[in-house]
Amino acid sequence: MDVKRDIRFRVYLSFTGIVLLAAAIIVKALMIQVSEGKTLRAQAEKAHTKKETLYPERGNIYSEDGTLLSSTIPQFDLRVDFKAINKDTFKYYLDTLSQCMAKLFGEAPAEDYKRQLKGAFQNQERYWLMKKNAQYYQYQAARNFPLFSKGKNKGGFIAEPRSRRVNPYGMLAYRTIGLWRENADNIGLEMKYDSILCGKEGTRIIRKVTGGTWMPIEGSEVDPVNGRDIVTTIDINIQDAAEHALLDVLTKNNCQYGTAIVMEVKTGKIRALANLGRQSDGSYWEDFNYAMIPTEPGSTFKLMSLYSLLEDGYVTINDNVNAQGGVAVFGNQRVVDDHHGLGVISIKKAFALSSNVAFAKLVNQYYHNDPMKYIRHLQYLQLNKRTGIDLAGERGPTIKTTKSQSWNKVTSLPWIGYGYESLITPLHTCMVYNAVANNGKMMKPYLVSAIQEYGLPVQEFQPTVLVPSIGKPTTVRQMQQAMRAVVEEGTAKGIKSPYYTAAGKTGTAQVADKGISYADGVRQGSFVGYFPYENPQYTITVVVRSTPHGAYYGAVVGAPVFKTIADKLYASHIGGWKAQADSLVKQRPLVAKKSTGGHLNEAMAALGFTAPAAAGWNGIVNLQADSSGRYTLHKTAVVKDIVPDVNGMGLRDALFLLENSGLQVSISGNGKVVSQSVPAGNRIVKGQKIHIQLG
Repeated sequence: MDVKRDIRFRVYLSFTGIVLLAAAIIVKALMIQVSEGKTLRAQAEKAHTKKETLYPERGNIYSEDGTLLSSTIPQFDLRVDFKAINKDTFKYYLDTLSQCMAKLFGEAPAEDYKRQLKGAFQNQERYWLMKKNAQYYQYQAARNFPLFSKGKNKGGFIAEPRSRRVNPYGMLAYRTIGLWRENADNIGLEMKYDSILCGKEGTRIIRKVTGGTWMPIEGSEVDPVNGRDIVTTIDINIQDAAEHALLDVLTKNNCQYGTAIVMEVKTGKIRALANLGRQSDGSYWEDFNYAMIPTEPGSTFKLMSLYSLLEDGYVTINDNVNAQGGVAVFGNQRVVDDHHGLGVISIKKAFALSSNVAFAKLVNQYYHNDPMKYIRHLQYLQLNKRTGIDLAGERGPTIKTTKSQSWNKVTSLPWIGYGYESLITPLHTCMVYNAVANNGKMMKPYLVSAIQEYGLPVQEFQPTVLVPSIGKPTTVRQMQQAMRAVVEEGTAKGIKSPYYTAAGKTGTAQVADKGISYADGVRQGSFVGYFPYENPQYTITVVVRSTPHGAYYGAVVGAPVFKTIADKLYASHIGGWKAQADSLVKQRPLVAKKSTGGHLNEAMAALGFTAPAAAGWNGIVNLQADSSGRYTLHKTAVVKDIVPDVNGMGLRDALFLLENSGLQVSISGNGKVVSQSVPAGNRIVKGQKIHIQLG
C-alpha cells in the first residue's frame, strides 16, 4: 500500500506541475496578447510589409508657341510574377512569348529567352526582371504580348514606371530652362519653379514574398499628383539665332565667354537668353548664367550719365563739350579716349564716338558739389536693385554712394560717369535701354508667362511696369537720337542695315575681378540696342569677355551679334515688305495644320480672314487645298470616350483634344504630330496613357 500511495503521490505531483506550467504559459500568452500584442504585431508587419513612395510625373516646360523645351520621358522596369500563371497556360504561350521578346528587345535569340522563362517558371519567381529601363513603346508592346495581356493576376505582368528628364534641344537655352537632377541641385527654371513642376508624391504598400522579393499589394496605392507645366517667354527660333550668332563671334575671336539677351520692348518678355563659356578643350557650352553676374559695364553706362544730365536740364545733345584731344586728368589719374584728337564736339557726337573724357568731364562738372543728385538718378533707374527676373542666382548690383567706404571725392564721380566703379548685370543694362526704346516706360524682365495643368492655364503672368516713365519726353527723345547716331555715324556704323533702322551703344571696359587685374589685358566688349528705330520691337544686349590681350571692342565682338540676331528677327517676325530677290525673306504659301475649330478661327482672324464653317465647332478641322489653290474645310467630330485622331496637328491642339478626353499624354520630338501610340477609334480606359511623336 505504501508503494502504491507513493506512486500516486508522484503522479499527482507531476500532473499538478504540468497543469501549473500550462496555466503559466496561457497566462503569459494572454499578458503578451493584451500588453505587448499591438507592438509585436506591428513589428511583424513591418518586417514583411513597408510603404513605398510613388513619384509623380514632373511637369513639362514649353515655349509660348507650344514647343517642348524640357520633358519627363517615362521608363519602365518590366517584371513577371510566375506564381500568377497557370502551368498549362505558360506552356501554351512559351514559344510565342520567347519570339515576341526576342523581336522587341533584340538582346538575345528566342531560344535564350525561352530557357530563361522556363527556369524562372520552375523556380516560381515572383519578381523576375524581364527588361530594365524599357522605353514607352516597349512597355506598350510587352503588355499586349500573348499571356501578359491577361493582366497581372493571370498573366503575371508587372510594370514599374520611372522618369528621365530630357531637353529636346540640348544646349539651347540650357542655363535658362535649367536642369533637373534627382540627387543634385537644380538650376534655371527647373530650380525656380521646382515646387510647381514636381507635383505631389503618392504611396503604396509592398509585401515581402518567398525569396525575399517585395511585391505591391493591390488596392493599396494612393496615386501621385503630377506636376504642372510652365510656359516660358522663350522663342526657340530667336534663342537659336542668338546662340549661333554668339557662338560664331566667340569662336572667331577666341573669347572667354559671352551672353546675349533679347527682350520684347513693350512687355519685358525675355525671348532669348544665351550664355556660352569657353571650356578647357576650346569648345563652348552653356556653363553659367553670365547675364545675371554684375560687372563694370564700361561705355554702355554713358547712356545713364546722359540721362541724368538731360533730365536735370544741364545740357542738350546739341550742346558742345571739349574732349581735350582725348585725355583728361582727375587728381593723379588719367582718363583716355580710344579716339584720340577729339576737340570741341557736340554731346551727341561725343556719345556716338564714345568719348570717355567728355562724359567724365560732364558728370564731374555738374555733380561735383552734389554727387548724390547724380547717384539718385541711377537708383531711380533701378540699378541699385536686382531686376527680379524669375531665375534663381541673380547677384545684387553695386552703385556707390558718398557713404561707401571706397568713395573717392576726386575720382569716383568721373569714373562712374563713363562706366567704372559700378557693378551691374547685363540684364540691368538691357532693362534701361529697353525703357528708352519703350518711350520711357521701364518693364520688368520675365521668363514665364503661364502655369498650365492638362493644357489649360491655371495662372498667367502679365507684364510688370517698374517705372511708368524714367524721364521727361524731351529727355527720352534726345537719348533715342543719341543712340541712333551711334549706328548712323558712330562706333557701330558697321552694322547699318538696308532693311531696318536701329539705335544702340557700343561699350568697352577693362576688367578687374576674380583675381584679374587691369594690367592683365582682359576686357569686356558689349553692344546694346533696339530696332526698328521708328517702332521698336526688340532690345538686344550682348556682352563678351575677351581672353588676355584678345579682341574686345564692342563694335568687333558685340555689334556683329546684335546684327545677326536682328537680321533673323526682322526677316521672320517684323518684316512687312514685299519680298525681293535679294531680300532676307522668302515668300511661302499658306500652310494650315489640322486643328480645333476655335484655334483655326483665331489663326484666320489674326491673318484678317474668317472661317465661318468652323465657327462654334469644337471638333477637328482640316484645311485642304486642291490643284488650283482653293481651300476646302473638312470637319471631324470628337466622340466621348473614343481616342481622337491627332495626326498632323500641332502640339497645342493635340494636347487640348487628348487631355480633354481624359488621356495622360507624353511627348517627344518637335513640329506636328506624326504618330500616336493609341490608335484613333479605340475606346478610352480611365487613366490611360498615350504617347505622341512630333516630327
